[in-house]
Amino acid sequence: MTFRELSKKEVVQLKEGACLGKIDDMVIDPEQAKIEKLLMLGRPKLFGLLGRGETLVIEWDEIEKIGADALLVTTELPEQQPQEDKKASLLERLLGK
Repeated sequence: MTFRELSKKEVVQLKEGACLGKIDDMVIDPEQAKIEKLLMLGRPKLFGLLGRGETLVIEWDEIEKIGADALLVTTELPEQQPQEDKKASLLERLLGK
């Protein structure tokens, strides 16, 4: 399987049944020529002008199954911040506080 084929598959977290998106990148151990981690980049903030959200790292041993259409993983979901905190944080960044 190529990285291109792998990156087209949806990543599904088994515990919550949440569809997390698709793989953006991977980390390879050059000494052993093995994939160590898969990376899912965070969502862009304000069209990418304010950077991205947190990158989700999936360790290779957290992959339960690679199917025809999806990757099933046991990775814990990142904690969601309340919307008010996000708005306040954005406002603080814009105002330089």
